[in-house]
Amino acid sequence: MSFIETEEQTALREAVSGLVKKYGQQYFNDCARQGRKTDELWNEAGELGFIGVNLPEEYGGGGAGMYELAIVMEELAAGGTGLLMLVVSPAICGNIIARFGTDEQKQRWIPGLADGSITMAFGITEPDAGSNSHQITTTAARDGDEWVLNGRKVFISGVDQAQAVLIVARTEDSKTGRLKPALFIVPTDAKGFEAQIIDMEMLNPEKQFTLFLDDVRLPSDALIGSEDAALSQLFAGLNPERIMASASAVGMGRYALDRAVAYANDRTVWKTPIGTHQAIAHPLAQGKIELEMAKLMMQKAATLYDAGDDWGAAVPANMAKYAAGEAAAKLVDQAIQTLGGNGLTVEYGLAAMLPLSRLTRIAPVSREMILNFVAQTSLGLPKSY
Repeated sequence: MSFIETEEQTALREAVSGLVKKYGQQYFNDCARQGRKTDELWNEAGELGFIGVNLPEEYGGGGAGMYELAIVMEELAAGGTGLLMLVVSPAICGNIIARFGTDEQKQRWIPGLADGSITMAFGITEPDAGSNSHQITTTAARDGDEWVLNGRKVFISGVDQAQAVLIVARTEDSKTGRLKPALFIVPTDAKGFEAQIIDMEMLNPEKQFTLFLDDVRLPSDALIGSEDAALSQLFAGLNPERIMASASAVGMGRYALDRAVAYANDRTVWKTPIGTHQAIAHPLAQGKIELEMAKLMMQKAATLYDAGDDWGAAVPANMAKYAAGEAAAKLVDQAIQTLGGNGLTVEYGLAAMLPLSRLTRIAPVSREMILNFVAQTSLGLPKSY
């Protein structure tokens, strides 16, 4: 892979950065405090082609890849407006439908996902199973030409913004009786579908929900891809999720670092800017190094994914998510420490980032599960669970 971005990639980065300057963190936080959605930013990003930059051109997308969508995510977050639904709608759902959907399904969903007029949530996590697809209890049973879904999901993002949710359920193999994961598009206005908001200690316009599915009836074409190959289809959506989570964390780290550096250059105590002191400068320099290393791993993962190497992208995608989450959490904390009391004021906007930066170490997969994955796949150590 090249470490020099193409002219198109550079232009995309500059264009997204220019868009974010029209909005900024104050807009993002105001939306959260006032109970509004970031519709203006989302709609404009869609009109400019940023949201669907990774989706196929023949269905209204930009025809690029996850590398380019990660650029969009990183620059949005670096401007203080990281949009969680960008991870879910075009990256996870869009990629899965583009790769495994029928032509009719692609025609139905991808143009709207690409221009932002359709938003799709993703439902995998359950109260007892977490993200362990082998323990998911939400079931999909055939009833004539229909599917009937029953189950419960938790910590599902942005359901109030979505027209549909891509639900991970389990079908039964008639030959073995074993349950297998499968993917279904469930409209949010379907009968038997209910969403309840989860109160979170985070300042974010994009909310979390618990979902209840009680005898939700779906047409046969609600199934995405093959019911016999859904595990591989599911994993094809999780690499983009890791890459986008990394991009969000990298952008968040950049935002915090920029605020800290500007303050350290300006704030003068004892006749010199505080940035001259190594106790201030060294942690910020260390954070910069760790952030750049995480970004390189993210770019490697995106490059491999775009080349069609799903398994090759899996390890770097998980490593990138781990490294970016650790770097972002440390940098937000250090930025607040650099600003002292000002770091806790609303004016500087850093304290509100603490829960969000902490989330980068938990979601969409915890750092502990990433360490398990790396230990097993890269080191050949025995499975611990």
